Amino acid sequence: MADQNVRNAGFTPSGITGGSLASSLMSREARASGGGVRSGGPTSTLQEMGAKGTTHSSGYTSSGISGGSRASNTMSKEATSHGGGVPRGGTTSTAQSIAMGGKGGRR
Repeated sequence: MADQNVRNAGFTPSGITGGSLASSLMSREARASGGGVRSGGPTSTLQEMGAKGTTHSSGYTSSGISGGSRASNTMSKEATSHGGGVPRGGTTSTAQSIAMGGKGGRR
């Protein structure tokens, strides 16, 4: 289910779908970072998963983040860099929200 949620949001094997949640997220992220989408950010992480169909194997599941996974590693690094919490709109919260069928975090 998580892989389908990511594709439904517009992160597909053929790229980001115009007019989708994915294109909106990419636009917001690019504006916030001065024009580019950074590697390891929400857009690039979700697009990689959408292209490969690897949401579940990356650790973003409909039940939450799997321990010992790439997602838990990302969450740990993000929490450490933000003083112990995972920020709303960050890579972890956005990817997990969309994997669960949500609309992602807002910045």
